[in-house]
Amino acid sequence: MNNYIFTSESVSNGHPDKVADQISDALVDAGLKNGDHTTRVAIETLVTTNMVTVAGEVKNFNVTKAAIEHIVRNKVKEIGYEQEGFHWNTLKFYNEIHSQSADIALGTDDFGAGDQGIMFGYATNETAAYMPAPIYYAHGILEALNGVRKTVDFLGPDAKSQVSIQYEGGIPKRADQVVISTQHAEGKNELATALAKQAAVAVLGDLVDENTKWHLNPTGNFVIGGPDGDAGVTGRKIIVDTYGGFAPHGGGAFSGKDPTKVDRSAAYMARWLAKNVVADDMADWCQIQLSYAIGVKEPTSIYIDSNGHNKSIEKFIRSEIDLTPKGIIDKLDLFTFNEYSKNCVYGHFGNKDVPWERIGW
Repeated sequence: MNNYIFTSESVSNGHPDKVADQISDALVDAGLKNGDHTTRVAIETLVTTNMVTVAGEVKNFNVTKAAIEHIVRNKVKEIGYEQEGFHWNTLKFYNEIHSQSADIALGTDDFGAGDQGIMFGYATNETAAYMPAPIYYAHGILEALNGVRKTVDFLGPDAKSQVSIQYEGGIPKRADQVVISTQHAEGKNELATALAKQAAVAVLGDLVDENTKWHLNPTGNFVIGGPDGDAGVTGRKIIVDTYGGFAPHGGGAFSGKDPTKVDRSAAYMARWLAKNVVADDMADWCQIQLSYAIGVKEPTSIYIDSNGHNKSIEKFIRSEIDLTPKGIIDKLDLFTFNEYSKNCVYGHFGNKDVPWERIGW
């Protein structure tokens, strides 16, 4: 199994599901602005043609209804949607946010886990960002394309990429196939696909060869895009958010949740642990699973899989790292961190200046 082709995809900040994620996390940022550890946020967003709906449960949120609507419209404007079918100024807005269940509060007020669940973290030394190559390059292509979009007037915010990397002896050797779809103005498909390929070649570098196959706007046209072309919902791009399918995902989404929700905080901690294991030369790759029960502080299990000495790694983690929700929050400064919305695009892990990507025990 050392010779294979593996594929991962990414989506841009203008993809409908990512628009929803960014709105949900912008409201998390607003709720946590004062660093109040009693704030609880669980907000979902739905976007479609000229409409945004937010719904969910909050406690000690301290953001007015007027401020919520302003945050939502400003986020849509920031992403770049001023289209007939989805415009920050003319979209209909619905707010269905209400108070958190008192039953949930019983378990989380004392920093028990905000829910049951399993969370995975992964790291590998095959890229500089300690991420698997397929998702690393899929993200990189869209980040580069977004930079290009800001210099021209005919590229839209919505885009997707898919990269198939051929491994030989377990090492990424070449890009076998590349898929890019990028929204554009009417009549600009040829220019859009040329810029998309140019961005991809720059990112992939020597991985591109004469046999790399390109699929650029495969339908032949991509004018109607974003929420006008497809509804978007918070938490539907969890594989894009993590490891592109190269490593497991526990199932829980990240965006819209405050740090007491272990779906988010424990997944960040598992990534931080795995990355530091690899960065510390304890293994070339490492996968960590944590599990929790709602209202319970300590994890119900810790599982390590790597090409290193798993028992030694587990012993070190158990003895040195506080894996309670409060311990994770304090270690990674998750209540004082206030840029969740900015960092929920192009994956939550990788080349990011965030606490859970920092190296050092």
